[in-house]
Amino acid sequence: MDNVLLTLQKKVSCLANASKIEKLNKGYSLDEKYIVSFHDRKYLLRISDLERYERKKAEFQILNKLCDLNVQSPKPIDLGINNELRICYSIYTFIEGSDGIELLDELNNHQQLRIGFDAGIQLSRMHFLKAPLSLGSWYERAMAKHYRYLEAYKHCDIKIHNDEKIIDFIERSKHWLKDRPNHFQHDDFHLGNIIVQDNKYAGVIDFDNFDWGDPIHDFVKVALFQRELSVPFSTGQIKGYFNEEVPETFWSLYSIYNAMVSSLVVTIYS
Repeated sequence: MDNVLLTLQKKVSCLANASKIEKLNKGYSLDEKYIVSFHDRKYLLRISDLERYERKKAEFQILNKLCDLNVQSPKPIDLGINNELRICYSIYTFIEGSDGIELLDELNNHQQLRIGFDAGIQLSRMHFLKAPLSLGSWYERAMAKHYRYLEAYKHCDIKIHNDEKIIDFIERSKHWLKDRPNHFQHDDFHLGNIIVQDNKYAGVIDFDNFDWGDPIHDFVKVALFQRELSVPFSTGQIKGYFNEEVPETFWSLYSIYNAMVSSLVVTIYS
């Protein structure tokens, strides 16, 4: 990878005068990630397989649009490919701070609630982005995924007690998913991807898994594991998103998405 970095420094102008490049080993992305330091700023460099260029290009364009919506997220700097190395690269501003999980023990309940509230506001801004018109309906895509995971669940060794009640609940409730909006989904919005600095919300990172569909689906991680880490943050996120006025429809959809067995199957096979 040293040769790749040297080549990029020679060919990419915004990397040319870096004083230090450090590998970043956090996260589950397949990308190679580096913090690129200059005397007055830092960038995040992500290096991916060339085959992922179109996906990375879409992510880059989305983050440009999120900047226009005043979302606190990495700002796009540069994007390109190197055919000789068979890679693509993307460069973003680096958000200073630590992720919310790392700092959780240092934050009191009020601070966790406040950070969650600000996170909810930011998430609501992201959800202004509408999906491409060519994309199929959320209902069709969500249910197709559910049935795929349901088949996988039926063939695995781990079973939930009274699972037939959960499956029946989804079947009886799936009509709630019809005509839901097709908007941007971060799809990995949780404390581990929330950056905190000076005990305040500083931004959200890791847009690798972005998707399109019902914005409420972005709250799945709250039930999956976030509430176990911080009830105040989770409460704040929901209240901030809805500006303290949480509609009953939210809880109906939240229940359905968390009843779907996809989370269990992902956990089993991850």
